[in-house]
Amino acid sequence: MDQDQGAVRNRRIAMLIDGDNAQPSLIRNMLAETSKYGLAIIRRIYGDWTTANMNGWKDTLQTHAIQPIQQFRYTIGKNATDSAMIIDAMDILYEDRVEGFCLVSSDSDYTRLATRIREKGVFVMGIGRKTTPRAFVNACDVFVFTENLQQKELVQAPPAKQPIAPRRRSQKSDKTEKIEKIETRVEEPEGPAEPLPLIKQAFDLAVQDDGWAFLGVMGTHLRQLDPSFDPRTYGYKQLSMLLQAYPKLFALEMGKKGDGTFNVYVRLKE
Repeated sequence: MDQDQGAVRNRRIAMLIDGDNAQPSLIRNMLAETSKYGLAIIRRIYGDWTTANMNGWKDTLQTHAIQPIQQFRYTIGKNATDSAMIIDAMDILYEDRVEGFCLVSSDSDYTRLATRIREKGVFVMGIGRKTTPRAFVNACDVFVFTENLQQKELVQAPPAKQPIAPRRRSQKSDKTEKIEKIETRVEEPEGPAEPLPLIKQAFDLAVQDDGWAFLGVMGTHLRQLDPSFDPRTYGYKQLSMLLQAYPKLFALEMGKKGDGTFNVYVRLKE
């Protein structure tokens, strides 16, 4: 392990969870994901523990040593949990107790907090649903979708687009058909965007004079271009597996370093 990787593994992280916007069943996976970027030495979850919707967290807290922070809802329609979590985060930030934060929420109210943490030069990652506003996602150094944490099986080939069968003409009027099409389009979830444009852009930033790019450097640029980029979104555990799904575009080779470790190199085929 090189010095940079060692520094990342030893990075002290404060994990702050918005209990109203997180799933207890995923806490083990959330902690495992956070461990990729450091050690979660502070683990707190915020919510009104007098309400029934927080009951699912009680067994999980003791198992994973997470400290519950009580925050009463003084006014209907106002989220006091957000305010308490933001205040605690700023206290921790200016006490210089950690080198990173993990904010678990899908709420856009944390966008300014994530931005302020980054402005101070401190690492910040977010964990939330795919419906998380893009402003909050882009304010983080890394953002992980909970949908990727709960996938049980990953496909071995790029997901094929299913052809849409032509609709049969019926006795309904054209106006009725147009309304049905609009309703159907709204109800259908939006799939992930095609990854190739982003991957090619990252390759252009990482490529060296010999035409090869380090896979690790490409991954860094991908996160910089889109903090939510994750091979698991497209059905692959690793970036190398995603690139191998495009054999006509990318060539991958493994090279040995002086310390005995291996690096993966990527080349764009002509």
